[in-house]
Amino acid sequence: MKIKLILKWLARTILVGLVLAFLVGFVAYWRSTNECDPNTGSPTNPMKAVLHCEYGGPEVLKVEEVEKPVPNDNQVLVKVRAAAVNPLDLTIRGLLLLRPLSGLRKPKDTRLGVDYAGTVETVGKNVTSFKPGDEVFGGKTGAFAEYVCVLADRAVVLKPANRTFEQAASVPVAAITALQGLRDKGKIQPGQKVLINGASGGVGTFAVQIAKSFGTEVTGVCSTRNVDLVRSIGADHVIDYTKEDFTNGAQRYDLIFDLIGNHSFSERRRILNPNGICVMAGVGGAGWHDDFAKRLGGELNAYVMSRFVRQKFIAYIAEFNKKDMMVLADLMQSGKVTPVIDKTYKLNETPDALRYLEQGHARGKVVINLEK
Repeated sequence: MKIKLILKWLARTILVGLVLAFLVGFVAYWRSTNECDPNTGSPTNPMKAVLHCEYGGPEVLKVEEVEKPVPNDNQVLVKVRAAAVNPLDLTIRGLLLLRPLSGLRKPKDTRLGVDYAGTVETVGKNVTSFKPGDEVFGGKTGAFAEYVCVLADRAVVLKPANRTFEQAASVPVAAITALQGLRDKGKIQPGQKVLINGASGGVGTFAVQIAKSFGTEVTGVCSTRNVDLVRSIGADHVIDYTKEDFTNGAQRYDLIFDLIGNHSFSERRRILNPNGICVMAGVGGAGWHDDFAKRLGGELNAYVMSRFVRQKFIAYIAEFNKKDMMVLADLMQSGKVTPVIDKTYKLNETPDALRYLEQGHARGKVVINLEK
């Protein structure tokens, strides 16, 4: 009888807890707000920025006037000359699984964009590494705007003089993803045979060039229309996936950098050397597509299954840091990395830029030019 009583009270407690959780979530949902709401006032020192006040597709984006930021003692104020779009920006659609973090009913952070390049306008009193007039590039949330404030000791470095603002702006997210995936997770070494699946995209075009900078033999996988592009940026071999399945070939690789995830665990194992590594860096382009869930599930399965074999399948999340941004700047300065830009848009055309990115066929990077 005591056990039944305990179970009865336990069930009631769980039920009450669920009801309370629902009520809290319901209230939080309807109370969620952002600075787009009425009565926030007009900016006293305005600048233009891209905002998304609601969840939805690119159509929810608007160019509005917001308050121009003021740098604190450890920041620099950068006049943005160019910015680049990334799949990350498509979180404007508000996937339900992410809403507890990004805002239940409305997005908490209404600003968009990360990659930028521009000119330092003012610096905080503690900043000694930059001065007004310096040309810089880096990563900062809210980059689709005329100005951004960034911490001087974080992900901002001097722009190489031999690269344009558009080229530098295309680098941060995509190139740091390629660098950390190949170097830190893939343990890339000179003389290795490296295959890059998805070699013509934003991350892929950087991955080909960064892999070559390590002295490796690179094979790029892409569609027919991108074969010449991938070869032009340094790939030793190019496989047209519309004509050939690279997992059926005789070649074995020390490292696979997979941005597509369209092959099974066993298929990729077959072309990996006994101690080879497959770095799983994406599931094919930006936005939601028909195979998205299937590929994501396949990558999770590969990660688990690789725990039981010598070959390793590794997933990761890239992280900004100043040291790696300087590495990327040096690679551009030396000519070992040249950003590939597909299309350029104006700030008020940002929705069109995201629509194009979402189609999943961009060759290299898509850039916003704020000087147009």
